[in-house]
Amino acid sequence: MTVSWKSWSNLFCICLLLFAAEALAQDFHLAPVNLTVLQGTSALFRAKVTGKWEVMTWTVGKLLVLTVSLPNGNSTSFPGQYSSRFCSSADTSCVEFIIHNVNRNQSGSVDCAVQGDYGQRTAQLNVQESGTVSIMGGNLTVEQDQQVEFQCVATAWFPIPTVSWNQNGQAVNSSLYNTTSMADGDSINSTSVLKFQAVSNTTVECQATVSELKDPQSSSVFLVVVPKPPDWTVLIAVVVSFGSLALLVLLIIGIIFCYKRRKEKQRNYQDEMSKRVRTQSQSVASAAGQKQGQVNAGYVADGRTSVAPSDVTDSGFGQVNGSNSYEMPDVVNSNQAGNGYNSTYNTVDDSGFRKHRHVTIV
Repeated sequence: MTVSWKSWSNLFCICLLLFAAEALAQDFHLAPVNLTVLQGTSALFRAKVTGKWEVMTWTVGKLLVLTVSLPNGNSTSFPGQYSSRFCSSADTSCVEFIIHNVNRNQSGSVDCAVQGDYGQRTAQLNVQESGTVSIMGGNLTVEQDQQVEFQCVATAWFPIPTVSWNQNGQAVNSSLYNTTSMADGDSINSTSVLKFQAVSNTTVECQATVSELKDPQSSSVFLVVVPKPPDWTVLIAVVVSFGSLALLVLLIIGIIFCYKRRKEKQRNYQDEMSKRVRTQSQSVASAAGQKQGQVNAGYVADGRTSVAPSDVTDSGFGQVNGSNSYEMPDVVNSNQAGNGYNSTYNTVDDSGFRKHRHVTIV
């Protein structure tokens, strides 16, 4: 019996289809391919196997940690931080692999292998770390309109945390603060500085977070703003200016007052002297008026030149010394006091001029 070439080609196609169907029947998938979790939480991977299988192994960071066996799905964990289970009790084609209390050291590749022709699948595990947040200095009290500064420190984070600020529950513009980060071993420390002008009492809050953290870590303080005391500088300058001006005016007034008083004293002195002169003149004029019509008892005839006070006798007459001038006491105007009297002598010399003299005898 002879088999044609066409029959052989059909048989080959059938074999390829059977092989492909068997290969597809033995395939499996691992999900998720990339998983990120927080340190201290659990990481879960699922392996979906199409076809029959007997043994499945799980490796974390190239360390075999768990083995699953059929038909009952018994597992052996090394150490006990790892566990597995079927996705449902009636479906052995889906296996869940769980890493409990994940830590940063377990970050890296997670491999799942099924014995037989299934091969191995690899996923990536990323572990984030949530640290602490603190605003340095605590509550703050400042004067109104004063520039204030707050410093927030986020310690032991991985990867670099996102730091933000709130004032009274409202997000602060990112231009008002600056954040820097620095590695500290296998962790990250971040420092954020916020500056703004104090206007009123404010609750200031600093928040730090990473992508897998549902609720950001936060720290808050209270800013107390007190009224700004008045600026006395301008007032003091005004007071000093007016005070200096007032002192200058008072000094000028004092100088003018002293000058006027001095002039007044001089005027009073001059008036007093003038009054005295007028009084004396009036006295002299009055005395001259009284002498008119009186007999001069001390008349001396021609031939006597002068009468000295020593020549005046007790009777009031002078002695003649034999010159061409003569003197006579003015008996009428003599003022007697006690045992003496005052006399006035008129002397006429040869030229005809009359000399007026006063003599007082006690």
